[in-house]
Amino acid sequence: MVSKQNMATEGTPGAFYTGTYRNVFRELGYSDADIAARIEDTWHQLFEGDEETRIYYEAEPDMGYLLDTGNLDVRTEGMSYGMMMAVQLDRRDVFDRIWRWTRKYMYMTEGENAGYFAWSCDPDGTRRSNGPAPDGEEFFAMALLFASHRWGDGAEPLDYGRQARQLLRDCLHKGENGDGHSMWNPDNKLIKFIPNCEFSDPSYHLPHFYELFALWADPADRAFWREAAAASRAYLHKSCHPRTGLAPEYAFYDGTPNDERGYGKFFSDSYRVAANLGLDWEWFRADPWQCEAAERIQAFFADKEPADYRRYTIAGEPFDELSLHPVGLLATNAAASLAASGPAAEATVRRFWNTPVRTGVRRYYDNCLYLFAMLALSGRYRIWKPETQDTGE
Repeated sequence: MVSKQNMATEGTPGAFYTGTYRNVFRELGYSDADIAARIEDTWHQLFEGDEETRIYYEAEPDMGYLLDTGNLDVRTEGMSYGMMMAVQLDRRDVFDRIWRWTRKYMYMTEGENAGYFAWSCDPDGTRRSNGPAPDGEEFFAMALLFASHRWGDGAEPLDYGRQARQLLRDCLHKGENGDGHSMWNPDNKLIKFIPNCEFSDPSYHLPHFYELFALWADPADRAFWREAAAASRAYLHKSCHPRTGLAPEYAFYDGTPNDERGYGKFFSDSYRVAANLGLDWEWFRADPWQCEAAERIQAFFADKEPADYRRYTIAGEPFDELSLHPVGLLATNAAASLAASGPAAEATVRRFWNTPVRTGVRRYYDNCLYLFAMLALSGRYRIWKPETQDTGE
């Protein structure tokens, strides 16, 4: 059983300070050999496997992309996720292929979104949209910084650190000259759902990334990122239901659900909140409330079978509509065990361990969340620091 000593212990510094990452699977008695084999097999199925599990495809001599198999497009969400997976597992070859594809086809150089990435393209690179989605940009920036620190910078576009800092600069300052819109609201420091709107998506809030941006972004912007980390942690208090812990897909800046287009319920985007709570607590342990919220989420799902996961109000009332991504939901709930120490923590992790990757048409989103949970719960979702403090120059 996972002991409370090993779980969310207040007063114990996070992995950023200690350099030690919890291996929850090992705490539950799984062997290091089995854990390593499981991670390797998960990578293989997603990046090298057959058409039942594969989501990564090579293109042209030196490029590759992750395919949203349900929508048959390439998204900044998946591309940035793939880069984060690759840097965590030391697969520079795959990282560089994904980044080259992203820069060639998704990066926008004209119009109000110049400096951002088109959120959706066809597999041949044709853009489906000229709009960006900020969750992609924040993952791109973090993955690039980790790559810079782990592998060192190469020639453009593989000068990872410079690319990351330029992207973060654009995310904050775009629009100051009337040339578009920033991705963070400059007043309340909250990430937007898209740049030209004024509401948010709770699952976009990654205070553990912002803490690191505050160290490695442009020096002039570091105070903003520190404030953004605090603002996002406070925002999650407002947007997660006080009894169930569930968050809506879209929410206004005061945290209340934004249901103007039907996205004010707990559904696919919302699943990521549980995993984000777990990882932020593991890395920084800045907000003990995260442990309570993680336990509420796990308790809500403790008596529910994945086959019966549904759309819910954040208060927990179910709809007839079943979850499109039950494996992804199971995975993120398990990742919350980095913060949770309640009675459901162990059972949730064991259920995840006993669940295979998803197969079939809708496998993309589920299996991205699946591999992230595998990395987090094995202590292999890590902060890659520079050998010396990055000056941001």
